[in-house]
Amino acid sequence: MNLVEQVKDAGVIGAGGAGFPTHVKLAASAEFILLNGAECEPLLRVDQQLMAIYPDEIIKGFEQAAKVVGAKHAYLCVKEKHTSVIKGLQERIESLQVAPLVEVKTLPDIYPAGDEQVLVYTVTGRSVPEAGIPLNVGCVVINSETALNVYNATNGTPVTEKFITVAGDIPHRVTVKVPVGTPVIDVLKKSGLESFEGYTVIGGGPMMGPALSDLSGYITKKDKGFIILKNDHPLIRRKNATIESTQRINRAACAQCRMCTDLCPRYLIGHNVAPHKSMRIQNYNLAGAAEKTHAQLCCMCNLCEYFSCPMGLNPKLANDALKRDLAAENIRFQPTGKEPEAHHNREYRLIPSKRLIARLGLSEFDLPAPVEEAPFVPDVVRIATNAHVGAPAVPTVSVGDVVQVGQCVGAIPEGALSASVHASVPGKVTAIENGYIEIERG
Repeated sequence: MNLVEQVKDAGVIGAGGAGFPTHVKLAASAEFILLNGAECEPLLRVDQQLMAIYPDEIIKGFEQAAKVVGAKHAYLCVKEKHTSVIKGLQERIESLQVAPLVEVKTLPDIYPAGDEQVLVYTVTGRSVPEAGIPLNVGCVVINSETALNVYNATNGTPVTEKFITVAGDIPHRVTVKVPVGTPVIDVLKKSGLESFEGYTVIGGGPMMGPALSDLSGYITKKDKGFIILKNDHPLIRRKNATIESTQRINRAACAQCRMCTDLCPRYLIGHNVAPHKSMRIQNYNLAGAAEKTHAQLCCMCNLCEYFSCPMGLNPKLANDALKRDLAAENIRFQPTGKEPEAHHNREYRLIPSKRLIARLGLSEFDLPAPVEEAPFVPDVVRIATNAHVGAPAVPTVSVGDVVQVGQCVGAIPEGALSASVHASVPGKVTAIENGYIEIERG
């Protein structure tokens, strides 16, 4: 069985972000393969720790991924501030004799260094086309945990566990390894809090993660972390803003200074995205549908709202409003075919992570969240069949079946873009409903 089939059978998907099935990425051919170890969302600590704890496994999985796509260059991309991680990776690369194919590339400590299109430009100097993907410029991107899962797949081990950081205004900041399908509330209680009254939980990083209104969910293969803050924290007030509630403020206060656009990371690599125009269009309805489509190039990094705008307005929500209108009309951005050209002042407009963290009011919480070694075994897991890009997995078990850890419980539909799912605890299948397979630990 080749690597692509092994990864497919193991249910490997992108371990952060949208959760794109990794076997599809590895079926391509590319000149570059990049390991995204930037982890640029403030307070999250998964990838940097995995590279320190499992360097051999990550390097081996990454090397095999590089070979299967035919890459000439395989770069482990790590922020330059992680000096001990970089040293450790370089030592293991030498010991494993995988150079010159595999090497470390350092990244500046900026946000959003981990946006895959920003990463591609930073490392290769190539700008991904508007509405395109890294493969359009000969690149495949996977992250550190995905590379670890690729290695595990070569040994017949499917994805059944997930690393999650819990951070914020809490007594105990920690990174835990939990079975896929673990109740979110059980993970949140690792923070040292038993009650979350007076607190809001952000699902993911503080920049792109939403404020969760419901804590009754379950861990998926693409979850990365949770940030817990008190309800009166300014970031939580921003997170709870809606398109409707901000439109009047945007209209009253936007001076069209265009700082939101001038600091936009996608604009700076040459894309025709312009949040200041979205503000103008939303506020005064001054453009037709074709002029609105630039909003679909937004990567939703939230830099324009949480850092760039001197008035504290909401350009990203203006983009969201235009995207909502375009989706209702079934209108999509049409690429021009013109090769993007990065802005000549880009290097002077990059946002240091420390400045961003201070602006967010998170400096006092920017602390280690070490990996906890104690095993985490919930009584019940609910494994999502649709927590990835593409079609949901089709259940291969029935209620009452006894399953073992690693057993496939959901298969890829014939001919579909999808990913398989596996039992993360031993026990009995107690329900199959609403996109979940529930297993009670036996």
